[in-house]
Amino acid sequence: MMEPMTATDGDPFRVVFVCTGNICRSPMAEVVLRSFADAAGLGPRVATASAGTGDWHLGERADHRTIEALSRRGYDGGHHRARQFTQEDFARSDLIVALDRTHERILRGWARNDGDADKIALLMSFDPSPSTMDVPDPYYAGPGMFDDVLAMIEGASRALFRQLEPAIRPAL
Repeated sequence: MMEPMTATDGDPFRVVFVCTGNICRSPMAEVVLRSFADAAGLGPRVATASAGTGDWHLGERADHRTIEALSRRGYDGGHHRARQFTQEDFARSDLIVALDRTHERILRGWARNDGDADKIALLMSFDPSPSTMDVPDPYYAGPGMFDDVLAMIEGASRALFRQLEPAIRPAL
């Protein structure tokens, strides 16, 4: 079971989203959660990142269909560069969010201890009524699927942010 989400004074709460190649789903989730934090005036209290389980796209921009889907919804995904998840991500992250159960299994296999494993959650587990626990990979689909995937990510990320917000909001 995941530990309660908390942020310490001065240190942002660090979230990394993980998918396969870090060019479709995880960059979307990174940008969306960042946008929610910024809109709530809590941008400095949250650090977002994303990574892939594989190394096929290292250094590449997000898939053009990802960037286009984000742009249609008012987000900017143009600065993203793909990277692979590393052991250091366990140490520097408070929450590691897998976009599907395959990524979750891989991450749990890479976890060095229970503390690492306890940081791992499925994105759709934050959605109060998910139709599936896996965010589908739109890579081999058309642009419409990217929009559908983005809508799923927005809904689950909104629920994640609602859960995170009380812990990161500074005390008055």
